Parts: sequence; C-alpha cells; structure tokens
Amino acid sequence: MRHNKNFNHLGRKTAHRRAMLSNMACSLIEHKRITTTVAKAKALRSVVEPLVTRSKEDTTHSRRIAFSVLGSKYAVTELFRAVGPKVATREGGYTRIIRTGNRLGDNAEMCMMELVDFNDIYGTEPKKKRSRRSRRGAGTTETAAPEAPAAEVAEEAPAAEVAEEAPAAEVAEEAPAAEVAEEAPAAEVAEEAPAAEDASEEEKKD
Repeated sequence: MRHNKNFNHLGRKTAHRRAMLSNMACSLIEHKRITTTVAKAKALRSVVEPLVTRSKEDTTHSRRIAFSVLGSKYAVTELFRAVGPKVATREGGYTRIIRTGNRLGDNAEMCMMELVDFNDIYGTEPKKKRSRRSRRGAGTTETAAPEAPAAEVAEEAPAAEVAEEAPAAEVAEEAPAAEVAEEAPAAEVAEEAPAAEDASEEEKKD
C-alpha cells in the first residue's frame, strides 16, 4: 500500500531511482538537452533545479553537495563554470519540458527536456514591434480621407470620357458601311435598267 507517498516511484526501488535520476541530471547538465518520458522529466526537474540554484554561488560547500547528488566531477565542473553564470539573473524555472508525442513501442508519452538559457533552436528571433495608432493620428487620417475620393474621381473622369467617345467612334465607323449598304441597291437598279430596256426592244421586234 502507498500510504500517502505522493511522489512518483517510476516503478523502481530507491537506490535504482536515485542512480537513474543522477545519471539523467549529469546528461542534462553536460548536453543541455535530453529526450525522455514525461514522468521521468517531471521527477528529474525536482533534482536538477535545486542544483542549478546552488551553482549561482561557487563555494566548496555547494560543490560538495552537487557532487553528492551527481557523482561526476565533470558534471559538477560544467554546472559551476557554464550553467551557474548563465542563469545568474534567473529566479527559477531553469528547465523546460516540450512534449514530442508518444513512443512507438509502448505508447509512452515522450518529451524533450532542456535548460532554458541554453536554447539555440527556436524563440531566438527578435519580436516584431507592433505599431499602434494614436488618437492624434486618427484626426490626420480623417482629414486626408475626403481627398482620396476626389483623386479617384479625377482618375475615373478620363475613363468616362473615353467611354463616351467610344460610341461616337463606332457610329463614325458604321456610317460608311451604312452608306455602302444604301448605295448597293442603286447600283443594282442601274445594272437592271439596261436589261429591262433590251427586253422591251425584243418584244417590239416580235
């Protein structure tokens, strides 16, 4: 029975769990980023963050406490030389957990755990400044607004004149065609008249 043991045992005995978290803490300090399950990352956070807080004061006592947890002199050296000065101005929250989906074999929820101040992949781009319109600027835009339609009308006026001139041009082009159409029957009548006179002369001879 658990009897009010409110931390995650991670399915391991005490010695196994401490050794595993110690190794994970060394890997996180040395590589600044590891991939693990969400449950282990949450348990590791309670081990690493107190050590990072102690690394702000580089004393013999702080180094001995860190070595008692990590068990690696290389990890302790990296913690006090690189990590400590980097997080000196941060009050807390030295680690970040980013969920990456579920593992293919046992469907465990996976994540990437990293030290916040050593992130060089994302979030490093400078934020764009948003320009806000003031009330004073609104008055200038209102006074400038009525001028815009006048300019549009001035631009549209030549187009209207062209539209009006276009039918006149079409009429001018169609007029010769109409004259030709009217002249064509007259020419036909002129050609038919001699034929009619020949026919009348032939009837007289008969």
